[in-house]
Amino acid sequence: MKNNNFICILTLLILTVSCNDDFTNVTPTDGAPESAIWNDAGLAAAAVTNVYENLSTGGFGAEMLSSLTDESVFIHTGAKVNTTTEGRANSSDTGFIAQENQWDYIYVGVRNANLAIKGLNEGDIGDDALRDRLLGEATFLRAFYYHKLVRFYGGVPLIDAPFDLDSDFNNPRNTYEECIEFIVNDCDTAFGLLDGESMDGGRATADAALALKARMLLDAASDLHDASKAAANSSLLGGANFELFGYTSGDQQARWVRAKNAAQVVLDYASGYKTGLSAPESLEDAKENYISVSLAQNGGEADILWERQFNTEGDEWGGKRIGLFNGPNGYHNWAGNVPIQNLIDAYAMEDGSDFDWDNPAHAAAPYDNREPRFYASILYDGADWKPRTDDVASRDPANQIQTGSYEINSGTWPGLDTREGPVEDWNGTRTGYYVRKFINNDPSIVDFQQFQTIPWPFFRYTEAMLNFVETCIETGDDANAIAWLNRVRYRAGLPAITATGGADLVTAYRKERRVELAYEESRYFDIRRWMIPAETHGAPVKIINVSGALKSGASVDTYAYDKDNYDYTYTVQDIDPGFENRVWLDKMYYLPIHISQIQADPSLVQNPGYE
Repeated sequence: MKNNNFICILTLLILTVSCNDDFTNVTPTDGAPESAIWNDAGLAAAAVTNVYENLSTGGFGAEMLSSLTDESVFIHTGAKVNTTTEGRANSSDTGFIAQENQWDYIYVGVRNANLAIKGLNEGDIGDDALRDRLLGEATFLRAFYYHKLVRFYGGVPLIDAPFDLDSDFNNPRNTYEECIEFIVNDCDTAFGLLDGESMDGGRATADAALALKARMLLDAASDLHDASKAAANSSLLGGANFELFGYTSGDQQARWVRAKNAAQVVLDYASGYKTGLSAPESLEDAKENYISVSLAQNGGEADILWERQFNTEGDEWGGKRIGLFNGPNGYHNWAGNVPIQNLIDAYAMEDGSDFDWDNPAHAAAPYDNREPRFYASILYDGADWKPRTDDVASRDPANQIQTGSYEINSGTWPGLDTREGPVEDWNGTRTGYYVRKFINNDPSIVDFQQFQTIPWPFFRYTEAMLNFVETCIETGDDANAIAWLNRVRYRAGLPAITATGGADLVTAYRKERRVELAYEESRYFDIRRWMIPAETHGAPVKIINVSGALKSGASVDTYAYDKDNYDYTYTVQDIDPGFENRVWLDKMYYLPIHISQIQADPSLVQNPGYE
């Protein structure tokens, strides 16, 4: 509803939105009537900044969307992650979904965007250029919030103005197609208002508006949203009300062409990081390339089109504590969203060939000669990492990840980073791995004590490249698909793909996308729109057990990874089903709408499969 006390929160709103100092350095004013906001440039700018608040921590919460996919598991119980992954969510218990992805929370962002759009259109802040920029930001953010709703829930009520006391509070869900067109139109409007503007980091940009449009049109063209394809793959989605989830008429191929054109516009308008290479980078340079992009440093920040920024001030956590949330317990961290073997096996060998457990050389040394993105993304047994804290340093002078069990002279040494180790074992990995991506590798940053400022990437130029590849494949333009896919691979130190078209090219593309965008909230949506979740999410979660046996004549008092002293054995097995037993049910294509929302507005139709 219309918030007549909107200005009262301005004293707090700027400090709760975490971006750079220029973004947050606004003098708060309170006690002013709402009408005054939209006739004062400073107050209007502060109010638009408030619209960013519902971005929350981007994707950097304690529980990440990756743990609802075949990328990771969340090691702690009680967060209702299992309720979601095991198919037990319903309208009364919707399971885990991060706050920033919840129906009611997103609609607060929509309301704030609508207030800003209305106020800027009706008021006069005395600066037309600033007004247009602020209007562009608010319009983009409305589109962004709606894109989140549509991806998680399907068609939703489209509300384009603030409610007042005379408003009709019956708001049935719009069709999926209507939602897509609404988002696209907002993106077009936002682009026109932001084109040519130089924006502070973290604020909406023209690039982001184009990227959002391209992402949504890619989604819209996919099989999940085509009536015949959806029905062929899911009896649940082939029933009534499909207009809420896709197109009941029209030409899917035309939708692919439209998505291709939108992706091409992003590539032409924006730029990325080392995306024009004609040959593979060296392996070491390729590793640094990926680290630079994921940490937004050393030039890699050029690949990010729009991000959620963080600073080291205030008491908020989120992205500032991603090292604590996901780091190894042997460093006093909480492990959090640990990679599963299913993801590890997707990383190629350094020559571009597939990793294969049936290959004796691969099975004997699964972490040798892997592609550079593996080393930039994953902490595995024996990986070099930061210095241990003072209380642990004597137990690991080599500063290496220990996720196995090893013989030493005095008996058996359980690794420091395991659930049997001597350091906060309850926070140990359940899979044999930890995530490295997004964690600042500066050895001076002690993750369990300090904040970091690595941003969350909402949109990357590389995603636009991959979107373009997919649309090229779907429209029969294999030559362009291969050329742009190789650009992604060259930066990652991999040779050109050998696939020339057909199913082989689709497989190569999907694998490349999976690895490149790991932990970036892409996989959750990709497996759904490709309609492959039964074989991905529904597959058993695989983990690794590592053991080290002393070689004959070797003598070790303090363990360190060393092939001269140890014979290592790697055994893949299923995760304990008592901890997590994943299933795929077709109702999981979309989230349930909480019963409280339906009770508040009986015109809402619940998503299929939920009561």
